[in-house]
Amino acid sequence: MPKLKSQNQILNAKSDTKLRAYHFALFVIAFVAELPDTKLYWVFIDQLLRAGTSIGANIVEAKSSSSKREFIKYYEISLKSANETKYWLCLLRDSSKLKEVNRDKLQKVLQEAVELSNMIASALLTMKGKKI
Repeated sequence: MPKLKSQNQILNAKSDTKLRAYHFALFVIAFVAELPDTKLYWVFIDQLLRAGTSIGANIVEAKSSSSKREFIKYYEISLKSANETKYWLCLLRDSSKLKEVNRDKLQKVLQEAVELSNMIASALLTMKGKKI
């Protein structure tokens, strides 16, 4: 029976948007820590840290909302941060001038950003009563 419990915990962790956003923020922090400390990378580091950590912060803020409208607004802001994170990651990926970037890690961070963004967008559609 304990094996079944651990499988359920894994499934819950994958579907818990708040927890996933928290782990994503840690992933972003670790990723940008590996980028070179040169002027060329400073804007990427700054913007990725701001956008990538803001996703979870807004989800947490939504939990203490005083209305459904306010709750939805925080999720919308979270989605915007996730989309901005994807933008900066794609810019890093597609720039031929940035050769020092670990492409495998970048792809993993980008994939998680896409999945997190999709989860938040799906939650928003559900909250707004729209069909997927």
